[in-house]
Amino acid sequence: MRVLFSVSSWPTHYAAAVPLGWALQAGGHEVRVLCPPSQSAPVTRAGLLPVPVLDGMDVAVHNRMSYVREALRGEWAYPWLPLHPLTGAPMSALGDFDLAEYRRSVEPQYARRSAHGHDEAVRFARRWRPDAVVHDPVSTEGLLAARVLGIPAALALWGPVGTHEDRGLDILPQDLGRSFERYGCAPFGADAIEYVIDPCPSALRPPVRGERLPVRFVPYNGGGVAPEWLGAAGRTRPRIAVTWSTALTSMSGPRSYLLPRIVEALSGLDAELVLTATRDDVAALGDVPPDVRVLERCPLRLLLDHCDLVVHHGGAGSTMTALAAGVPQLAITFATEQTRVAERLTGAGAGLRLSGHPADAESIRAAAVELLGEPRYLKAAAGLREDNLRRPTPVELAARMEELARG
Repeated sequence: MRVLFSVSSWPTHYAAAVPLGWALQAGGHEVRVLCPPSQSAPVTRAGLLPVPVLDGMDVAVHNRMSYVREALRGEWAYPWLPLHPLTGAPMSALGDFDLAEYRRSVEPQYARRSAHGHDEAVRFARRWRPDAVVHDPVSTEGLLAARVLGIPAALALWGPVGTHEDRGLDILPQDLGRSFERYGCAPFGADAIEYVIDPCPSALRPPVRGERLPVRFVPYNGGGVAPEWLGAAGRTRPRIAVTWSTALTSMSGPRSYLLPRIVEALSGLDAELVLTATRDDVAALGDVPPDVRVLERCPLRLLLDHCDLVVHHGGAGSTMTALAAGVPQLAITFATEQTRVAERLTGAGAGLRLSGHPADAESIRAAAVELLGEPRYLKAAAGLREDNLRRPTPVELAARMEELARG
């Protein structure tokens, strides 16, 4: 069987589907990954074969555009303005972004690039002849190729946000190039999704209307090596992991960079604090207290098996990796999607959420103390881990993909 994956320009959007790619390849199937050129190296590092032909709006631009629309509707929840969608620069007024001019001169360029990417996807699919398609929610090119070839396509969720959320949260993109209509297909929309690969335990079940294909979440956070001290015996204090988005400030603004505040809040606790961050984030921190260990780009899955609490920004990748490890979580959120993810996590009893902009050192410290001191959070986190382990493995999902391909 040949399976064509289609992914966006954001690695965390497709990281949850990487183990399925491994399972398919290990089962003797052929896998190719349609991607933008920027993702060729990350896809290769993941052990998969890229086809770097896609184009269109960058995910950061897409997200910043959605934030400006929130602000124009009066739904922007923060005391600062969204960033300029195209430049990423701070704005002093919403009028700094000329929406009419964008629609007149810039959006048509994105439409042409999107159409080109969809055309390239169809062209490759017609030549390679896959039997099935897997695509992330932001990459509709694979879905179009499947429609043109008449083969099944499954959307692979990255976490507990679904295809049919209520107003204010839509993870699916627009078909700017009207590519589905150009190929004689029905216009693209959420109801076009027939199958949804869902890695979420039942307590975090996101809303979808397509047929749900359950799978165990297997964390993939890139490669790396765990330091020897991480698994050493004899630890007497609780260990808190802190991880933060590498790109949150580029979409939500510089005031969403909370690492210094989190370190200030937690470094005085009777706990071991381990911070995993990029080189730039570590440099921006300056001097850190002596009781804080800093790991540059340590894969989160290698860290969390040895931690008692994790603090993060509410991203789906961090949330699901912590869920798989059975670790209570403190999510300090900004964007609507991250807030929704954290709300579902806290609804399951496995963590707490703080709104990002009013969160201060005192509230962060109090939340961490509660999570470490109340056994119910650990019990709920362990329950989510067990639920995840009972779900079908990627190998079993690969067999289900074979069934779909056979019709």
